[in-house]
Amino acid sequence: MPLTRAQALTEAQQAAAKAKRLAEYAEGAAHSGEPVNHTKTQRFAQAGALWADTSRAYASLAQALPELPADHENTEA
Repeated sequence: MPLTRAQALTEAQQAAAKAKRLAEYAEGAAHSGEPVNHTKTQRFAQAGALWADTSRAYASLAQALPELPADHENTEA
């Protein structure tokens, strides 16, 4: 089944939420008093950046896809 604009927007929102969580983890690790957590900062930041890129890619797809009527998704089999 082809990707719809609504699906691409949903994927973009979910990826953005993951990017946000990972950025929060990275910030927490960076401010941690435990040196072992400082090594996690870069990993969290890198993973967050990948999810942010994924979110932007889905948002770009959503922008390029035609908007379909709401009943169109329910009529395809």
